[in-house]
Amino acid sequence: MIPAAFIYHRPKTVEAALRLLTELGPDAKILAGGQSLMVLMKLRLSSPAHVIDISRIAGLRRFRIRDGQLRLGALVTHWTIESAPAVRRAAPVLAETAAAVGDLQVRNLGTIGGSLAHADPAADYPATMLALDAEFVLQGHGGDRTVPASDFFQGVMATAMQPDELFVEVRVPVAPARFGAAYLKMPNPASGFALTGVAAAVGLDGDGGATHVRVGVTGLGPAAYRARGVEEAVAGREPTDELLARASGTAADGVEANADIHATAAYRQHLARVFTRRALALARDRATGGRASRRTSGGHRAG
Repeated sequence: MIPAAFIYHRPKTVEAALRLLTELGPDAKILAGGQSLMVLMKLRLSSPAHVIDISRIAGLRRFRIRDGQLRLGALVTHWTIESAPAVRRAAPVLAETAAAVGDLQVRNLGTIGGSLAHADPAADYPATMLALDAEFVLQGHGGDRTVPASDFFQGVMATAMQPDELFVEVRVPVAPARFGAAYLKMPNPASGFALTGVAAAVGLDGDGGATHVRVGVTGLGPAAYRARGVEEAVAGREPTDELLARASGTAADGVEANADIHATAAYRQHLARVFTRRALALARDRATGGRASRRTSGGHRAG
């Protein structure tokens, strides 16, 4: 289908984009890589009167390492995150997650800020952002504010962003020593979105005890969430296979699971438990120097 008619704007600075957002109000939508918004517009699920294309704001395409954080501008593409050596060194699981997004065409055009602001409940990045304790920088006319990933995702395509704010930066802690993380999912074979996906991060002390445990789950419920019961069961203990298997049994507890033509609620709950166990085990192994591949350690079979 063809989108409904709209007025196109192409600001060259964040300030100019914010002025347009304020002037045009709810009649305007932000366009970044276009891999989410244009699909909705072609299906007439979204018909904004104004489209504000921020893709020419050069400062939002940069990334750097500063104060122990990998800082990614909102317009950094999935392909850049997947392939840039600096990103792969600072946050290997983020590169791993980017490689799992859509197909090559989507990864070349889609942006990390656009994906996170869209907040699709089956998107890949939210789980990894939760597992990495990421922060998001949102900018408005009154300045910017930083929102933890754990407070950002609030429901189906609903976030903590205000209507007059722009998503400008992602901040991820640089991976320290004896720290491992992994992202695994069961993809929808057509779209690549996660039927259920799990990101796990594990930090170990000198004796092999888990000093840091984070588990983010996407695709299961209306928004990505942290499996805090799993985290609490593993933190402070040696993450043996037996402990991880027991703890992962609670990964879907208290979550209203999605059900559709692609998967039942029960199957998604099963996937959450299976991939939580596998992601935690892979993260633990990576923290100790093991480098098993994502495919052989997780795969797409759930059992």
